[in-house]
Amino acid sequence: MTQAKAKSAPGAKDAISILTEDHKKVKKMFMDFKKLMNSEDKKEVEKSLLVKRICEELTVHMQIEEEIFYRAVRAAIDDDDLMDEADVEHAGARDLIAQLDEMEPGDDHYDAKVTVLGENVDHHVKEEQDEMFPKAKKAKLDLTALGAQMLERRHELQAGGGASAGKKNARAA
Repeated sequence: MTQAKAKSAPGAKDAISILTEDHKKVKKMFMDFKKLMNSEDKKEVEKSLLVKRICEELTVHMQIEEEIFYRAVRAAIDDDDLMDEADVEHAGARDLIAQLDEMEPGDDHYDAKVTVLGENVDHHVKEEQDEMFPKAKKAKLDLTALGAQMLERRHELQAGGGASAGKKNARAA
C-alpha cells in the first residue's frame, strides 16, 4: 500500500470519517438506551433490541478497526503504547458484549453493564479522535484506500452475520 495520500474519488469516504460516523451512531444508541432505562415504563423488549444493535455495531466496528485501520496505523506511527491500549480496550468491550449476549433486561447488573460499556466506549472514542486519528493523518496514510477496504469488510461481515456469528462461535469454542 502506498503511504502517499490519494485523491478522493467522488463520494469516497476516508477511514477516519467512517469511524467517526460509527462513533456518533453508537453514542446516540447509548443515549437512547439511557432514556429507556430512565423511563417510567419498563421497556424491556425495546432495551433488548437496542442492546443487541449496539453490540452488533460495536463488534463489526471493532473488527474492521483491528483488521484494517489499526494494522495500518500501528505500522505507520511510532506509538505502540497507544495501539496496545486500544487493543486492550477492545478486549474489555468484547468481554462486556459477551456478558450482555447471555443476559436479558431485568437481569442483575444488565443496565449497569450497558452503562459501563457506553462509558468505556466514550473513553476509547475520545482517545482515538484526540490522539490516534491525528497521528494517522500526520503519517500520511492513504485514508481513502483504507476507508474503501473497511467498507468492503463491513459489508462482508454484515452479509455473513459477522457480529452474531462471532459470538456464537466464541461460545461454542
